[in-house]
Amino acid sequence: MEPLLLPFRWVYRGLVYFANSPRTLIASYLLMIVVAGVIYGQVEHRSAADAVWWAVVTASTVGYGDISPTSWQGRVLAALLISTMVLLVIPLITAHFASRLIVDDDAFEHVEQEELKNDMRRMRALLEELAARQGIVLPELPPAPAPPDHAALVRQRLRGRRNRR
Repeated sequence: MEPLLLPFRWVYRGLVYFANSPRTLIASYLLMIVVAGVIYGQVEHRSAADAVWWAVVTASTVGYGDISPTSWQGRVLAALLISTMVLLVIPLITAHFASRLIVDDDAFEHVEQEELKNDMRRMRALLEELAARQGIVLPELPPAPAPPDHAALVRQRLRGRRNRR
């Protein structure tokens, strides 16, 4: 089963790479416009300017209708261009900018979290020492939850998927 999933993983990694790089997103968009324009110009016997204009209008799904394909090759090209833009490129661009807007600048980094944990441990130790000097009994803390065993969670999910089939 693993070899069958390998191409999908490559595609997924490629999409993640494209989605995380504005340069590659813009470059891929421009490359698609130019390639689609060149192919359209050849298939439909149009000038380079008309072909690129058609590619931009079609890729943006505006579709003015001033230029449209008449051959089956041009229509297939238009369908591929529209599908790729609507199902892949536009969502990737939207996701990229949305992820930039959602970033929490106030979130603690890992180093800061660890520093806070160590400070809390030191404060607890000092509090216990002070309480012992004063003869005060501190209530017991509930046991800390065990850190998650990620490998066990993955195995459990895989078993659940196999059982559903």
